[in-house]
Amino acid sequence: MSDNATDALDARYMSRALELARKGLYSTHPNPRVGCVVVRDGQIVGEGWHARAGEPHAEVHALRQAGERARGATAYVTLEPCSHHGRTPPCANALIDAGVARVVAAMQDPNPQVAGRGLLRLAEAGIAVHSGVLEGEARTLNVGFIKRMEQGVPFVRVKLAMSLDGRTAMASGESQWITGAAARAAVQRLRARSSVVLTGADTVLTDAARLTVRPDELGLNAELTALAVTRPPVRVLVDGRLRVPLDAPFYQAGAALVATCAAASARDRFLAEGHELLAVPGSNGHVDLRKLLAELAARGVNEVLVEAGPRLAGAFARLGLVDEYQLFVAAKFLGSSARPLLDLPLARMAEAQELQIRDIRAVGDDWRIIATPKALG
Repeated sequence: MSDNATDALDARYMSRALELARKGLYSTHPNPRVGCVVVRDGQIVGEGWHARAGEPHAEVHALRQAGERARGATAYVTLEPCSHHGRTPPCANALIDAGVARVVAAMQDPNPQVAGRGLLRLAEAGIAVHSGVLEGEARTLNVGFIKRMEQGVPFVRVKLAMSLDGRTAMASGESQWITGAAARAAVQRLRARSSVVLTGADTVLTDAARLTVRPDELGLNAELTALAVTRPPVRVLVDGRLRVPLDAPFYQAGAALVATCAAASARDRFLAEGHELLAVPGSNGHVDLRKLLAELAARGVNEVLVEAGPRLAGAFARLGLVDEYQLFVAAKFLGSSARPLLDLPLARMAEAQELQIRDIRAVGDDWRIIATPKALG
């Protein structure tokens, strides 16, 4: 078979493995989303994907389905098979024991505990290995896991809803609803895929926000909805001065993590209500967001969704902490007295923050723009 034909087949089967991996979009954190396909004599004989941390990895599911047909087969996996004992045994060993002849990985695992060791172990066992097939798609699927492993901070996605004139709320604070039902469902899916949904005291006090995942609004099939519900994101409230009372709807909606500069003497009071108080250094009552993100990464957080007002969202932007903006734009004007999108005071055109638009598409009657800061490439 020619190299071109082999490359085309590798891409075809890896594409299927990525499709399987995406089933874990809402449930695998803190682990990466991984899919695996086992192919023998031109036929798929086993498929698998990782559903939850602590449960079997994609390779194990695929090998179980393949059974004896895995011997002499090719395994396509979207991330280098692990080589260390974690909550589950090494997948590299499982592939060796199954007798596969070749392993194709989309990318090397950025986890320092693996980082090429899995592929090396396979090669040392006499298995042909190849890496880099559809690597871009594989990296996109696990941007948060990769950033946490490589940089020690999570991927930060800021969601904003605005009118055509760039306003987010009326001068009074009224903001429900700028966008329609389809856009709100898309936001629910963004929440469900995130490890953390983060907001600020202003949003909670003004909007009585809960920031929960509502299963009936996700628009997913029953299988994915069930997974999303069993692993909901941690709700994080940035409240430097502890301004939000414990009887607020946000706290009544379930356990929360509160990042604050306030005295630790309040910790027991929050614990008694089922919440955790996280003391983060800061100045003038404002939490140091860089230190907060590092703390979240240390807790295994891959993706953070920021749903906040202009002050907190603007603070993330000013500090260069935003990896991606998701802007939902409604076809309406809110007027010049309405509140701006971001609190981002700039004096000169040279200070403007340039963005690279990655995608624009209609979502119901609204539009969604996905953009990244140009400085991030």
